[in-house]
Amino acid sequence: MYAKRFKRPLDVIISCVALLFLTPIFYLLMLLIKFDSKGPVLFKQKRVGIHKNYFILYKFRTMRVDTPKDTPTHLLEDSEAYITKIGRFLRKTSLDELPQLVNIISGEMSIVGPRPALWNQDDLVAERDKYKANDVRPGLTGWAQINGRDELSINEKAKLDGVYVNELSFLMDYRCLVGTIKSVLRNEGIVEGGTGQMKKEKK
Repeated sequence: MYAKRFKRPLDVIISCVALLFLTPIFYLLMLLIKFDSKGPVLFKQKRVGIHKNYFILYKFRTMRVDTPKDTPTHLLEDSEAYITKIGRFLRKTSLDELPQLVNIISGEMSIVGPRPALWNQDDLVAERDKYKANDVRPGLTGWAQINGRDELSINEKAKLDGVYVNELSFLMDYRCLVGTIKSVLRNEGIVEGGTGQMKKEKK
């Protein structure tokens, strides 16, 4: 019942309120990005949405304009070299994700759900199919985000996304949101250029 009747209205209400209060921060970040490097303030990228339909995801730009397009950060050679000074701060604090509030209001995303895959991340999309994780709206944050994030392999991410789908409820979304706040404050799970880093370190 929660997923069908209450999740979407809550997404819209919370996102609209957040946009209202965060407007001054948006303008400040836009100015910092403009002063820091050449290029647009927003970064737009084709992503996979619910039922594998494509949509354009918005972020604050954190990388140079000459960064290879549509290449996951972990596949870039020396990814750190492409990240701007303000971009490093935005990624560390996850503030670069804030423009996705617009994606949520427009119905392309949810506040909580599997993180939207790149249009060319066929391996991740295929793995999520096994767990029906492509049949829910992708989220600003999710269960995989607070249980490893960039440190997880593709298979591990998909499994955790499946756990989220199976246990989708108000309580699950609440746990994800609280966990996200804790992860951001502790700067956990962010590994530039390193999906599956946890497994690599164990080896």
